Amino acid sequence: MASLLLPSPTSSSTSPPSSLSSSLFSRSSLNHRCLRANEHRSRICLRNVVKCSLSEPLNGKPCVPILNDGSLSKFLASKRLESAVHRSNNRLKIFSGTANPSLSQEIAWYMGLDLGRIKIKRFADGEIYVQLQESVRGCDVYLVQPTCPPANENLMELLIMIDACRRASAKNITAVIPYFGHGISGTVKAHFLVPKLYQNEKMLHRTQGRESIAAKLVANLITEAGADRVLACDLHSGQSMGYFDIPVDHVYCQPVILDYLASKTIRSNDLVVVSPDVGGVARARAFAKKLSDAPLAIVDKRRYGHNLAEVMNLIGDVKGKVAVMVDDMIDTAGTIAKGAALLHDEGAREVYACSTHAVFSPPAVERLSSGLFQEVIITNTIPVMEKNYFPQLTVLSVANLMGETIWRVHDDCSVSSIFQ
Repeated sequence: MASLLLPSPTSSSTSPPSSLSSSLFSRSSLNHRCLRANEHRSRICLRNVVKCSLSEPLNGKPCVPILNDGSLSKFLASKRLESAVHRSNNRLKIFSGTANPSLSQEIAWYMGLDLGRIKIKRFADGEIYVQLQESVRGCDVYLVQPTCPPANENLMELLIMIDACRRASAKNITAVIPYFGHGISGTVKAHFLVPKLYQNEKMLHRTQGRESIAAKLVANLITEAGADRVLACDLHSGQSMGYFDIPVDHVYCQPVILDYLASKTIRSNDLVVVSPDVGGVARARAFAKKLSDAPLAIVDKRRYGHNLAEVMNLIGDVKGKVAVMVDDMIDTAGTIAKGAALLHDEGAREVYACSTHAVFSPPAVERLSSGLFQEVIITNTIPVMEKNYFPQLTVLSVANLMGETIWRVHDDCSVSSIFQ
């Protein structure tokens, strides 16, 4: 069977899933970089889902790579920079918060840098203490901290880190937020544009009297704390960028997931991309275009409460096809699980779920591991707790994408050209 669908001579049906040498980046602007021949890294993966070069996991647990173990996979090794000294890195510092230190470490490895030394601790009453343990005077500082659960705790830590850098005379401060946790509250204004056909349903994201817009408040807090720029991945609503009064670089993680799907042996005429709701049609359409303009199906959903939704019907044909459901985040997995059940009822042969942010609030894991999905593909913008792993889960790293974006911001180069 023909491999799916990205035009590269390396993405054939005989390529093992773990070999992601067909990377979009290796075919674009990263070709000029030198490769390190003796380093291999295994990306985060699961047993019997993606072949890893690491040893077999114990007790059936997923295989999670240990950083600094000298076993980088070909995919990440091919993106490593052999001589970072050729780039202007003397004034570039990367610091990690406590929300996702493993992703921060991978980003630093890609860039050929060491993470900055920082001390973060909690006092007995829960207050957060931050101290930079190296000078950042006159430096461009990048603070990697997603505001994932516990969202308020991680947000406050980010604000204090920004304040510490500002008081230490950093030249520029960029908040690198792989997951912007208060973005859901930023979608309320968008529903003024929804046709009257959809305004009759009880959509709690619609603007209502006396409710807050937390995304705007958080944007103000980050700005007032002293950040000069924000770098965020797959915002729940693109309009959230407008809430900031400072520049925002919006990083799309689709290339990472598309790269992985390219290693699958799925025939192009068997594929259909599915949006789990009407609001995600634009995202699914863009995803389908990258898959040789695959057909699109839409799940018609009615929301009647926070994290509560009812699936009404399916728009499009999925009978006998491999359905790829695309969403920006999976929270309780209610919407995507009900949509998958409907796809099976309509005759879909297999169902894949693809999402950037794995929030995995209970009972998400139970729903996702119930047998509805052939595979659940996510990224590591949010760290996945060990208890939330299940056999169908595949975790892809966005470290190379984030690292390249940071370099381009630092060197005043185009970021959007990465995705063209």
